Amino acid sequence: MVRAYAQEHTYRHPWERVTSASWRKFADPENKRILSHILEVDTLNHKLDSQAGKLYATRAITIHAPGPWLVRKIVGQDICHCVESTVVDAQSRSMQLATRNISLQKYIEVEEKIRYDPHPDNPSGWTICRQETSIRIKPLSALASMAEKVEQRCVEKFQQNSVKGREVMEIMCKYLEAESTGFSA
Repeated sequence: MVRAYAQEHTYRHPWERVTSASWRKFADPENKRILSHILEVDTLNHKLDSQAGKLYATRAITIHAPGPWLVRKIVGQDICHCVESTVVDAQSRSMQLATRNISLQKYIEVEEKIRYDPHPDNPSGWTICRQETSIRIKPLSALASMAEKVEQRCVEKFQQNSVKGREVMEIMCKYLEAESTGFSA
């Protein structure tokens, strides 16, 4: 069974500021308290296609594994490695991120897609963020009956972390806004 959910959030900041905040949210030491599930982020590669006006980047993200403590103990691992692929299209003013786990795949598959676009009601001042996440627990023979409950718990944890991510994005946007006007936050 697959659990999926979608969310939308409007940032009352321009697209350029929101996408800058997205790049910088993991690097700011103040955000580590809020995003405590993120252990490490490393850029694996990036490529600029100047003719198409697109930036491609791939990052490795190490996180505390989601899910109940018991399941993490059975699996024998409490960290999860993920890969995030990002495409920024400067011409269409779109930023798309796709993140998926590359470890623990025999137990769980998680895919998250996030897209930032200028908001249709205020394209120069607001940004709409659309997020889709799917979580699939692969039933373990002894835990097959628990798979649905584990998926639900993972969804709840991802939703909690999404709230934290939006909080950090708002902090970063305000910081960038202050930085652009010459004031410190």
